[in-house]
Amino acid sequence: MAGVTRPPSSGLWLPVQDDDPEELTLIVDTPNGTHIRCVPPALPLPAHIDHGPGAEEATHMAAAAWGMPDFVFQQAAHAAKGSGRRELGDRLLLAGHRGAVVQVKARTISPKTDAQEISWIQKVAAKAMSQAKGTVRQLRMLPADMVNGRNRTLHVDGHAFEWIAVFLLDHPRVPRDAVPTWQPLGIPAIALTRRDWDFLFNQLRSTTAVLDYLFRAAAEPAVPLGEEPVRYYEFAAADVAAPPGDIDTELVGAGGTLFSAPQLPQAPAGSDGTNVHRVVRIILEDVALTPLGESLTERDRFTVLSDLDRLPVSSRAEWGHLLLDMLRDVPEVPEDHCKWRFRRLLDADGTRQLIVGAATRFDRDVQAAFTAYVQLRHHEVTSRTGRTEESSALGVLLTPRRDRHRPWDTTTVRVHGDLELPPEDLQVYSEAWNRAFDEGAVVDHGRAEQPPAPASA
Repeated sequence: MAGVTRPPSSGLWLPVQDDDPEELTLIVDTPNGTHIRCVPPALPLPAHIDHGPGAEEATHMAAAAWGMPDFVFQQAAHAAKGSGRRELGDRLLLAGHRGAVVQVKARTISPKTDAQEISWIQKVAAKAMSQAKGTVRQLRMLPADMVNGRNRTLHVDGHAFEWIAVFLLDHPRVPRDAVPTWQPLGIPAIALTRRDWDFLFNQLRSTTAVLDYLFRAAAEPAVPLGEEPVRYYEFAAADVAAPPGDIDTELVGAGGTLFSAPQLPQAPAGSDGTNVHRVVRIILEDVALTPLGESLTERDRFTVLSDLDRLPVSSRAEWGHLLLDMLRDVPEVPEDHCKWRFRRLLDADGTRQLIVGAATRFDRDVQAAFTAYVQLRHHEVTSRTGRTEESSALGVLLTPRRDRHRPWDTTTVRVHGDLELPPEDLQVYSEAWNRAFDEGAVVDHGRAEQPPAPASA
């Protein structure tokens, strides 16, 4: 058995089986004991596509299946080619205000000696990074229409995103200790194998979390190709040991509580065997598949999906349990009454707020009441932070269904910036919602401008 050994302080060993160079087994020391993490080879290539394009397609499929197809893009086929404009063949990963230009390079012939393979990898890595830099430059000069995994078009302005270049290598036998280098690009850059890419998406199940990881890893010294899972667990161990960050819990009003969880979970998403982490994925799919209203655009949908995907991976199972508990609880009220339950999450900088909740039923009164609640909480937080223009609040409301087609309906409300709410509206919202939180009563107001009060918060 050949292998790479990390110092004992990291708690990580990386055995590489001689008979299967693509199979990794990590032995991870954690505060809860020692765990074995098997990292399988990358997903198989599509049988009907040549090797090079097949590697690109498999990369796209992994990001779409374990992340969201709404965050994986390539240039629209109908894009016009004007003078001096080149076609953007790269795959893009976009979520929120971060973007990755992904250049996939495949070794389509039998590998030669290690020295020759390292030379070839160095050559294609330099080329890939140059192409990625050109793509970012092109998108900043001339925005382009990009198509996501659901065949929906988003107009991408390069200035709207913080970019990272990703060189992704598909190779049957990566030489040991191969660390490609390239000229500075002016943006972060990182090199991975396709197995590394699949590992990150399978581990995190969140495009936002993968992008955050790529930026974090790119700021550190490079590791040999194929050893990204080792670095991941070194980061995860550091996150467990790190003290909680500072946040002013009073920003959410009286009763705010500080919760701390590792940025990178040591256990793969959904490994508890309950599948409750899928509740968040189902809600994301609800948003992705809902027809847009007349005043909404695909840009609006992309923004809502990005905001929701920011929910920390390590918290998703717990939030899934909570939402299912809410849905079971809210129907238990007298007829013509409405019960509400909520949870709110505020980012450390106080500019992003996520509100999830459940209510007994869905109708126009409930929709108006929920909108009022989101607007009120956005106004209260921005009044305390003074950062109105850069702040937003996303509200997600689940209401149980009584047919057998699906368990709930999903309603979303997103607000940002200065809402310019009239003082009289704010007074009504505050008297209704804040009084209800103080009293903890289950009541039902008959008018839309009088929000039903929550039973718990």
